[in-house]
Amino acid sequence: MTTPAGSGAGFGSVSWWGLSPALDLQADSPPVDPDSEANTEHEIPELDVLLLGSVDGRHLLRTLARAALWPRRRFRFYVLENNLEAVARHMLIFSLALEDPEKMGLQERSETFLEVWGNALLRPAVATFVCAQADRLAHLVPEPDRLAEQLPWLSLGALKFRERDALEAIFRFWAGGEKGPEAFPMSRLWDSRLRHYLGSRYDARRGVSDWDLHMKLHDRGARVIHTREFRRWRDTGVAFELRDSSAYHVPNRTLASGRLLSHRGERVAARGYWGDIATGPFVAFGIEADDESLLRTSNGQPVKSAGEITQHNVTELFREVAARGRPRAGQGAPEEEARCDGGGTREPAPGPESFTVHFLPLGSAQTLHHKSCYKGRFQLLYVSCGMVHLLSPELGACVAPRGHLIVELARYLVDLRQEQLRGFSTRVEELAQAAGFAPQPGARSSETFARFYKSEDSVPGCIDPAVESGTLTPKALGPPPEALAPPLQTMIPPSEDLTQALEGQTPPSEPLKLPSESQVSLSQVLAPPTGRQTPKPESLI
Repeated sequence: MTTPAGSGAGFGSVSWWGLSPALDLQADSPPVDPDSEANTEHEIPELDVLLLGSVDGRHLLRTLARAALWPRRRFRFYVLENNLEAVARHMLIFSLALEDPEKMGLQERSETFLEVWGNALLRPAVATFVCAQADRLAHLVPEPDRLAEQLPWLSLGALKFRERDALEAIFRFWAGGEKGPEAFPMSRLWDSRLRHYLGSRYDARRGVSDWDLHMKLHDRGARVIHTREFRRWRDTGVAFELRDSSAYHVPNRTLASGRLLSHRGERVAARGYWGDIATGPFVAFGIEADDESLLRTSNGQPVKSAGEITQHNVTELFREVAARGRPRAGQGAPEEEARCDGGGTREPAPGPESFTVHFLPLGSAQTLHHKSCYKGRFQLLYVSCGMVHLLSPELGACVAPRGHLIVELARYLVDLRQEQLRGFSTRVEELAQAAGFAPQPGARSSETFARFYKSEDSVPGCIDPAVESGTLTPKALGPPPEALAPPLQTMIPPSEDLTQALEGQTPPSEPLKLPSESQVSLSQVLAPPTGRQTPKPESLI
């Protein structure tokens, strides 16, 4: 059996890292309204951002790191994911990024972040840190008062109670609630997933890896990714080898996720690795840099690898985030920077608490507009390529007039051919138009992001009938849906190696079959349902 190119199977059904470079969201948000600023003379302007599928917090961290370059604003980030494991990773990553420098040095923090974020296997010291942080978060999640006291930047108030209970269970699993590496045998799971993805090409996997890297990723702009590091990640799941290779042997439990699989007509809860095995985590921080010297070439070859650029960028990112709240050049200490209003009361200068991350309930993208607090609230909406199918008039109603929309394109998905990428971009434009957005005038041309704006007189209902009904012509649709939804047999593990039963159960001896509804949501973008109903992500029932 050979898995055909263009199947999309390598993308997986769960995203653990972004497939686009980190953005400074202030650069893509509408400027502060002078009239609004005049009405709030003694208040700091706010920026409300809704992010669907941002996955790893890279956009949030870069926005915070570069905040000193912009007029002072308070940030309210509203994050909506399609699985709670991604929410838990957000919390862990931000806890690490905001760790007290006295407790954890800058280099240690950046190296720990890279391993937890992008490696399938961890060093024992990093695994111990994950266990300790997970145990701490597991105790904070069910206690809102302690959570608000210790993590004032975090808000879980919008999550449902069952989602908070599940979040606590995820942290307890990370903390070692199920002892031993067999609770999540990452190396075996990775190899089984790779065997299914490559099929008969498995024995020639190095050649396949080189082809995907040189003929796809390099051609699409990611030339700094080195052959050696890409091969290593494809073979073992270790993207960032900061120490000797023998040091990486502890499974990274933060990459585990559960799914409901069909077995003999019954639903079985199984734990496995369902993420990306095709592109890798190099794109988010490793192919662009503010320091142009990192991107220079010698004899036509980059002098720095994506791993080295990633480490430099993350270190600088954490350095700038740690500097938040410190006095700017020419300013006094924060307590001296406090201002007085007309009544003589003092307003403290904004520090690290000048931003909040709010997590929204799973599957709530189509119901947010029913709440008055969200309708027309957000100045910026970000949608990842894996959640484009949720872009709808209902979601557009949550964006303020003149608000901006950024959609991540599928440029770095190596499974997609050029015609599929063009079809994806076309479909994104149609969905944006249906949601009441228009292409942003003067926006810089990009193959990675599509940028739109919502005009004050936009009427989401005034769209092409074919777009409204979802019945598009084959040419407008681009590639057929099966091009992005792999045949069922290509996604099914040949044995129990790919999955582990939850709650310590023994995996079934026969192959598990995935229900057809659980295919990758990218296929839904090219083959939307009729009417305005949008399927829920990761529907496994």
